[in-house]
Amino acid sequence: MTSPKKTPLDIVNDIYSIALWMTCSEHDSQDLVYKTYRYADTRAKEIELLKAFRECYVNQFGQDTDFCISGKKCQHHFQLLDSLKHCAADIKFSVLLNEISGLQHRQIAEIIGKPIDTIRTWLLWGRQLLVNTSQLKASA
Repeated sequence: MTSPKKTPLDIVNDIYSIALWMTCSEHDSQDLVYKTYRYADTRAKEIELLKAFRECYVNQFGQDTDFCISGKKCQHHFQLLDSLKHCAADIKFSVLLNEISGLQHRQIAEIIGKPIDTIRTWLLWGRQLLVNTSQLKASA
């Protein structure tokens, strides 16, 4: 069964919800949605629009997301923590795309540009981390 094609206007609420979860700010969310729709083609497909959203998010906020354990400051000289820190925004974005937009793992992998197995792992860990918001929070 195929899902109906969504137009850019059909998913504006999903994009706003994702933006709000990613930025934790109404003002930043509105700004991000505005930039996404300004950046994307008016005839863009859902996947292309979400790629544009991700690009706008990274351009505005970077991938610099707090990903610290026990609320302590991350020490930037640990290579592993630096690597995890850069992935935190994409992990959170993956979970939100799946939960809010209902996208399949394959579609999320296409948007983020990672293998489907990576997305599956991120979804597993991301859901667990989102339960405890002190472990995964946007630094916007």
